[in-house]
Amino acid sequence: MSEPAFTAVVTGTSSGIGLDLAKRMVERGWRVLGLARSAPDFEHELFEPVSVDLLDEAATAEVAKDIAARHAVTHLVHNAGLVWPNLLEDVKPEEVDGLMRLHVTAPMILTQALAPAMRAAKFGRVVFVTSRASMGVPTRTAYSASKAAVHGMARTWALELGPDGVTVNVVAPGPILTDNFWGIVPKGSEREQKVADQLPVRRLGTAEDVSRAVLFFAEPEAGFVTGQVLFVCGGGSLGGLSL
Repeated sequence: MSEPAFTAVVTGTSSGIGLDLAKRMVERGWRVLGLARSAPDFEHELFEPVSVDLLDEAATAEVAKDIAARHAVTHLVHNAGLVWPNLLEDVKPEEVDGLMRLHVTAPMILTQALAPAMRAAKFGRVVFVTSRASMGVPTRTAYSASKAAVHGMARTWALELGPDGVTVNVVAPGPILTDNFWGIVPKGSEREQKVADQLPVRRLGTAEDVSRAVLFFAEPEAGFVTGQVLFVCGGGSLGGLSL
């Protein structure tokens, strides 16, 4: 087998969006290193599962250093995420700290380690998967704050890395049929249908919907697009959505 043209690091590949994206990249002949606490039920000669708890800064830094030493990574997709919903009066400081660590600090550590190879190659793609909740959703103080922070970080990095051929963009999904969603809205429930009915497209999103958007930003041909946030939310970013 010839050497893959691209090597991607994708976080949160144990299931859902991350796993779907890893499979699609492998189908294109890309090497994929999947970072997650547990390995998915998926094996391929181009897929390497890497066990790491991205809430642990030291462990994340160790994994990032190891990957950077072994591979000239061309793509980084930070998809891993947790919700931890609470109304304002019940939010705990440790929840804010934890989600900031996962959604902001972890990708910062990874990008610091992997960006030098991208800069040297004069090519790279960094894509964040955030959330429509960055615009505000009840019970999402910690989640929405940390996801919104990523948008500002992505724009900053787009300015800093752009001259070296590295683009930085964001895909912000709305309600997607994944374990994170079903952890809040029971699967197959009336509430699930109610959420779908609130959206202009009258359906909930799928992992495939999000992967396609990520792959648009990941393409070599997308080099003139950077610092952007693409809402993949069935129109939920237009307002009126409540989970």
